[in-house]
Amino acid sequence: MRVGVIGCGKIAINHVEALQRIDGVRVVAVADTEPARAENLAHRYGLPGAFADPDEMLASGLDAVTVCTPHTAHEAGVLAAARHGVHVLCEKPIATSLDAAERMVAATAAAGVRFGVLFQRRFWPEASRIRAAIDDGRLGPPITGGVLARLNRDAEYYAEPWRGRWATEGGGVLMTQVIHHIDLLQWFLGPAVRVTGRVATLAHGRFIEVEDTASAIIEFASGALATVQAGTTFNPGLGVQVWVGDAQGQVASLLEYPEGVASTDVSTVRGQERYADVLARDGAYDIELAEIHRHLVPYHRRQIEDFVDAVRTGRDPTVTGREAVRSLEIVQAVYESSRTGAPVTLTRSA
Repeated sequence: MRVGVIGCGKIAINHVEALQRIDGVRVVAVADTEPARAENLAHRYGLPGAFADPDEMLASGLDAVTVCTPHTAHEAGVLAAARHGVHVLCEKPIATSLDAAERMVAATAAAGVRFGVLFQRRFWPEASRIRAAIDDGRLGPPITGGVLARLNRDAEYYAEPWRGRWATEGGGVLMTQVIHHIDLLQWFLGPAVRVTGRVATLAHGRFIEVEDTASAIIEFASGALATVQAGTTFNPGLGVQVWVGDAQGQVASLLEYPEGVASTDVSTVRGQERYADVLARDGAYDIELAEIHRHLVPYHRRQIEDFVDAVRTGRDPTVTGREAVRSLEIVQAVYESSRTGAPVTLTRSA
């Protein structure tokens, strides 16, 4: 399978390294609007092609492509792949607007190509264990849950020009970091139907315009209620907890700490009991972004392997574009609720 990568920033390294480890897959080209970045990445990994124009790369004879551009450029990359009849796996979030996301889903469906969105944290064993416990009934249908994200991002992180801007990033802690964990939450609890939320910029206003703090209540079609509390204002960062509970009082929880690494911190599910003390005094709190990405490489690989298998066998990938609309709709609903002061009813997640 001949594969290319659009966008040659930091996360593209994970994609290239994951793809090169899959039997029968060859990364043959990369593209970036900054030609030097494409050439540098191609040289680093011994790739034969480096393009400044993604359309030119897509026309060179690819079977699949992954999209690693800044958020607002995701749509252009996916639509270009659809035009060329190339299967496409896109980094999260699927887009920064629901209209763009719907255009991407429609275009890939019309072109008959597979379209996946990368939420590699679903491939953590800890996340799969919670989903399996729900599926087999050991954990009853969840009635409650939550996300608690206490992350550290500083001025150096936001120095990359596209970060921290509504026009290019589409949001802050919800859109860039915690959409991963909102995806897990809705994967566990099912379709969300109503969201009430508030966002603010309380600590990083000197260097960003997007939110650094967010709170939300999410109501689900099942009747379950969940909360989200998220911020990039913590020093040191203490990771992200995602948890669910059932009507029998059982709780299953995972903790991402340090970032990119998951553990089961609490489980009272029968046969899976665990009470972990992971926030040690001498723990590795804040780590470099490159190290976070390295921790996630095995899970990028698992999802990319799943996508490659989907292309080969003609099935849908585990996380389709349609599925990825769900987490985006929740995030966008928090923003809208914050703007209007009113709850927002969801129409696309059911």
